Amino acid sequence: MTHWIASSNRDNARILDAKQIWGVPKRNKTLMQRVKPGDTILVYVRQEKEGDTLLPSAITGAYEVISEPYEDQAPIFVTPPQMGDEVFPYRMKVRPIAVFPEPLEFKPLIGDLRFITNKTMWSGHLRIAMREIPEEDYRLILRRAGVEA
Repeated sequence: MTHWIASSNRDNARILDAKQIWGVPKRNKTLMQRVKPGDTILVYVRQEKEGDTLLPSAITGAYEVISEPYEDQAPIFVTPPQMGDEVFPYRMKVRPIAVFPEPLEFKPLIGDLRFITNKTMWSGHLRIAMREIPEEDYRLILRRAGVEA
């Protein structure tokens, strides 16, 4: 089993919860070939402004992959303006393991996460749709969210 951290925006994190489907951009096709049923995904949402409120980057929950990756062109995700007509066609079905009651703020975790090797320029580690993370980072995040791993 492989653990992944998946970068998203809050709109697509809500779609993931509603439809129990995760999708990645066309450019990440080869990455999807590494994802298998039984793998786990932590959903990372970037810092966003909502009205006058600045919402911090955070982890919203953990999910288990329950299908082989597949391709679907149906537009179900919210495409950020800079991504043009992207529909995130490489998808997988997931089931929630733990949807955190409150998003777990990400910045306080940085110093303790092994996969973030550059603690100053940490956001570069999260610019890819999905990144493999070590078991101990996965368990640390769940513990900090108050979930038993």
